Amino acid sequence: MDVHTRLLRYFLAVAEEGNLTRAAERLFVSQPALTKQIKQLETLLGLTLFTRSRAGMALTGPGRTLAERIPVLLSDWDQVLRDTKTAASRAARVLRIGYLASAANETTPGIITAFARCRPGWRAEMRQASWSDPTAGLADADVDVALLRLPFPGQDALRVEVLFTEPRWVALPTSHPLAACERIPFRDLWDEPFVAAPSETGAWREYWLATDEREGHPVRIGAVTDQPDDWLSAIANGYGIALTPESSARFYARPGVTYRPVSGLSPSSVGVAWAPSNDTDPAVQDFVRCCLETRPDQG
Repeated sequence: MDVHTRLLRYFLAVAEEGNLTRAAERLFVSQPALTKQIKQLETLLGLTLFTRSRAGMALTGPGRTLAERIPVLLSDWDQVLRDTKTAASRAARVLRIGYLASAANETTPGIITAFARCRPGWRAEMRQASWSDPTAGLADADVDVALLRLPFPGQDALRVEVLFTEPRWVALPTSHPLAACERIPFRDLWDEPFVAAPSETGAWREYWLATDEREGHPVRIGAVTDQPDDWLSAIANGYGIALTPESSARFYARPGVTYRPVSGLSPSSVGVAWAPSNDTDPAVQDFVRCCLETRPDQG
């Protein structure tokens, strides 16, 4: 019987939290998605792992046994996976760099140039991830280091250095009545349909919907997309609007889409992130140093 490690991680989170809602928030996934995964694991094992009640999720006897064994198993597997993938990339003198959308914006070429000077003969391999993977491959050890928008799922388990912050703007159809405004109060956008990331991204999706800054006002979803091109098309076609970093106005200019500043909204940050196991990896630490030395001076 093969069981995906994702199911074991989800099980362990529920076991430790004793509550589906808290576990879903911790994992940055939706509660329905988490419930489905737990049921799938129980079906695969042919066991009841939890007793469900209004008070929460209590482990059964088999569930307790599994919960006791999983942490060591997952830790060992993570280390094996990282060591294997790292060995392959180091042999080829390649540093795998994950990123989302425009990565560190205008700073990215400078970072790559600085790394090339620091490590002649090495290649910085940029790997773009979809929005359904806000860690850009770090969670699965597919990359050695990543340039990411904060916050992101699993951030507390990784090393993160903030490189810069920028305001969140809004992208909307050029035909939208608010597109003529110089600056738009966020409150004026509350009733608009939004183009959102997949629900599986949990709190990352909620951050880009600014759910916590709506004073309890519900979010309307007009479309769900996973890639920048689909995101732009949904906006241009009038399916919704979207919050986005200010730099998107430069990186994703497109006919039919207008970008405007938004007031009453907290800014977005970009950071460089890596696994604690790479604290002593010379190539990763050289890249982190290049990021910090190249980051813009924001006063």
